[in-house]
Amino acid sequence: MSVAIERALPTTIHHREHVMGTVVTIDVYRATGISPTEFLPHLARAVDTLHRADRVFSTWKAESPVSRLRRGEITLGEAPGEVLDVLTLCRRARDLSGGWFDPWAIPGGVDPTGYVKGWAAQRALEELVDAQLDGAMVNAAGDIASFGGVSGAQSFRVGIVNPDAPSTLACAVELRGAIATSGAYERGEHLVNPRHGQLDTSVASASVTGPDLGLADALATALAVGGDEVLDLVRNIEGYEGFTISHEGDWKWTTGFPFAPTSV
Repeated sequence: MSVAIERALPTTIHHREHVMGTVVTIDVYRATGISPTEFLPHLARAVDTLHRADRVFSTWKAESPVSRLRRGEITLGEAPGEVLDVLTLCRRARDLSGGWFDPWAIPGGVDPTGYVKGWAAQRALEELVDAQLDGAMVNAAGDIASFGGVSGAQSFRVGIVNPDAPSTLACAVELRGAIATSGAYERGEHLVNPRHGQLDTSVASASVTGPDLGLADALATALAVGGDEVLDLVRNIEGYEGFTISHEGDWKWTTGFPFAPTSV
């Protein structure tokens, strides 16, 4: 999990929603003050985007289109259009990750959860871009989509949790867009290795940064399961960087991973 560690501006708005089986928070910053009448329509659209994703994609809701698709009660053509859109993006993520991210390898039928949480947060963020803010973050259980920073000159800085001591941070990152972190240290083993269909991780913690949280989320899942093989693939994906902490505590990262200056 990555967590925001800098939120210090008097002119901020913090909003919290329970969607997609987790907590999503929206934080916005503007040095000259935020007019509620101007901003609230943007926030409402962002929240609606999150709840729409929950209604369509939740595998916890028995009557969601994705749950019905998994049970074979509807065809893909009968599902809302965004289901096809997300599955198309999942296929691209599967190709880019060398098959280490594979929603079709999940027991019970195709499950795009590993992509859709980041996808929904990124879409919610897009509703805030025209709100004349210095910066905004949509934080979906520690996976963050963002633009700008706490001021025009100060970017966001976030921390990556130490998997051996989750109450501490392993390092800090200068946030330039999105960051997703995956591992079993907080939720226990829950990631399926598509090579053999069992719960498994190659590293204790895997983080990916990049311009889009949906793809970063999928790649972080793949990196947690596939380890060094996936880290080598991430090196060749333009705009994306990876970082892992092994079960023994060793660090590996791609050349451009945006550590804050004091982290390495």
